[in-house]
Amino acid sequence: MSTSSRPLDDDEVKQELAKMVAFIKQEAAEKAREIRVKADEEFAIEKAKIVRQESINIEAAFEKRKKQAIVAQKIAQSTQTNKARLKVLAAREERLADLFDAARKGVANLSSKSADYGGLLENLILQCLLQLMEPTAVVEVRKKDASVARGAADKAAARYKDLSGREVKIDVQAEGGDEGNGGVVLRALGGRVTINNTLDERLSLLEEKSLPEIRHDLFGPNPARKFYN
Repeated sequence: MSTSSRPLDDDEVKQELAKMVAFIKQEAAEKAREIRVKADEEFAIEKAKIVRQESINIEAAFEKRKKQAIVAQKIAQSTQTNKARLKVLAAREERLADLFDAARKGVANLSSKSADYGGLLENLILQCLLQLMEPTAVVEVRKKDASVARGAADKAAARYKDLSGREVKIDVQAEGGDEGNGGVVLRALGGRVTINNTLDERLSLLEEKSLPEIRHDLFGPNPARKFYN
């Protein structure tokens, strides 16, 4: 009987088992090492992804805050600029108001100079007559101007005839009070046509018309204005 086919004794069985156990342990160790290497690689990849994403998030948050800071700075600068501009505009308007107040006071003093005021009323009435070219007209004045206005109306009617070749009948009325700074209101065609030629009205129109020119003379050209008539 051949020795190769004989059954293994206990020592040989133990040796074979030991070999198998060693092989299994080696295989398990190599497998564990492969798993660990793969896990480390996947961890490194995932970590890199997380770090990259967090870097992107941090950069985006920084850019957002940077933009917010820039916007806040611009708003603050704009607010300060607007406040300064408003102060300048308020000072300019106050100066213009003072200028027009002085003009109103000067107009108010005209009626106290009887000779000059009579000539002024004459010119105001004549201007209205030449605008209307009607045969009759009613001139309304302040009560205290009634006497001066009647003399001025007669002179205006005579000059009107010289200029137009037409006669005109003027009725001077002073039924109102003494409000305002003087001048005349002329009515014709039964009151359907009215011309306000009071000094207050003329000053108001002058203020509106000359305001841009006065602003230019006082404060210089407006840098925001691109076109001029």
